[in-house]
Parts: sequence; C-alpha cells; structure tokens
Amino acid sequence: MLNRIRAFREKGWVEISPSDYAQAWQQYGGSVATHPAFVELLSEFAEIPVRYLGWQWNGMLVAALPVWGRYLALSSLALRAAGKKRIFDLGNPEVVLPVAPGAEQVPLRHVVRFLSARHEADFQGLKRQKEKLAFLKPPEAFSAKFRKNERRNLRQFAAMGGVARPVNEFSPNELASIYLDLFQRRWGFAPAGAAGMAEVLALLRDWMIGFVIQLNGLPVAVQVIYRVESPQWISVEYVNGGVDPATFDFSMGNVLTYLNTDAAREEATAAGKPLRYSFGRVEPGYKTHWCLPESVFRV
Repeated sequence: MLNRIRAFREKGWVEISPSDYAQAWQQYGGSVATHPAFVELLSEFAEIPVRYLGWQWNGMLVAALPVWGRYLALSSLALRAAGKKRIFDLGNPEVVLPVAPGAEQVPLRHVVRFLSARHEADFQGLKRQKEKLAFLKPPEAFSAKFRKNERRNLRQFAAMGGVARPVNEFSPNELASIYLDLFQRRWGFAPAGAAGMAEVLALLRDWMIGFVIQLNGLPVAVQVIYRVESPQWISVEYVNGGVDPATFDFSMGNVLTYLNTDAAREEATAAGKPLRYSFGRVEPGYKTHWCLPESVFRV
C-alpha cells in the first residue's frame, strides 16, 4: 500500500504546529475525536507522538489533521498497530476534520474510518464504509407511542424515589468505579481501557456530560459521554454505558438515555446550533429506537 510511504501520503501536506491545528478546529469545526484537547491529552496518555498536518491554498490553511504515523490520531487501528489496543475507549466516533467551506477534493491518504458524510466532497480517495453510524433522531422522528412510553418510564423512576445526579458531581475515581462496576454487571466483562479509566476520565472531565441515576442511594445506570462545541454545531459521542441488570424490568437504561439526550437537545437549542449526537456504530437493538443511520467513509 502506497500510504505506508510517508512521502506519498503526505505529498502536498505541510507540518503545522499544535496551535495552528487548534485554531483551524476552532474556525472550521470538528468532532470529539478530532478536538485539539482530546488529541493532545490522549496522545500523551498513550505515549504516541502526534504530528499535525495542514493543506494550504493560496497561503491559507484550508484543512488540517492530526496523525499517528499513517493513521489518524486516536483511532483504534492506530492503537492496535502500536501494540496498545484498548488502553482507552472512544467507541467508534464520528470523524469530522477541520476543513474550510468550499475546500474540495483535498487528497487524503492517511488511514481513517468513520469519516463523516459531510466530507464527501472535501477529500479525494474516500470509500463508502460498510458500517454506518447511529445518530439521535430529531424529536419529530419519534413515534407518539415511543414518547409516551419514555415519559411513563420517567414517571415510574421518579415514583420509585430515583435520583439523577450530573456526572460532574462525582470525582473521576468515583465515576470510574461506578462505570466499571455497572459495565461488568451488565456485560460480564471489563470495558476497554479499564486499567486507566480513572486517569482518562480525569483528563477528559471538562467535556463529560450526562447523569448517573440512582435508586435507594445506589448507582444503577451510567453512560460515558463526551461533548464538544464547534462554531456551527455541537458534537456528542456516547461511548458506552453500564446498567444494573436487576433494574432491567424498570428500563433504567432507557430512562438514562432519555435524560441525557433531552438535556443535550435543550443545550443545543439554547445555543442555536444543530446537535450531532452519535451512538457509535449502528447495531441491532435499542439504537434502532433512538437513532437514524448515516453513511460514513474510510480511507
């Protein structure tokens, strides 16, 4: 593969500074997986050097990307190639790169998966990916029956004395302990990045949103969700979650999803920006109730 040759894959690109990349992201926008702080902090955590590349047109920076060798930085493929598979977990996040409006057919030769459909005209060399991403439906796309059921679940939760506490009320160590415990109970195995979970949550604390829901003072459901704000939109990544199986009959997972998505919608509406709330890769099950599939691309 020619993209294994650095001179080929970087042809036309120039190395830029971290501050240049951050400025491009703030100007043109991006997603959680390309946010400057996520790239810097998680690269340091993984001990993998990150380089920033820019594409210029008439002396103006019109596209930028962070890379680990021949891969987009933070990708699970890059972690695997570096022998550091599963040391942290971002799920299968939507990739939106900082690209100026009107920039078209910029050559992209680094390995990228789950590249947003919004980039279809921006880059050369894209291939439609077999997998799709699941994005939260707009309110009008939910059936009346679905909305009625979720409101009933919420009333039942309140009647049981349930409490929803914002994740920022918990320390990173507390939140990691809750998540690891509930994930293990739900799935029967530890989540990706379990060993360094508390450290990662401490690093990314400023971008975490959502609630921990409790019954009788004990946590019964939690989700790891990150949120970043671009100039034109708000991006949210729901990475994974844990639920106490003893509460399945009371739909605690749906209650928490309702609370988290409703709060994100309200915030986006107040900011006057579209909300891109990703649930990761499309899979059978509850995602079909909450989400609509969107195509993505790969290189």
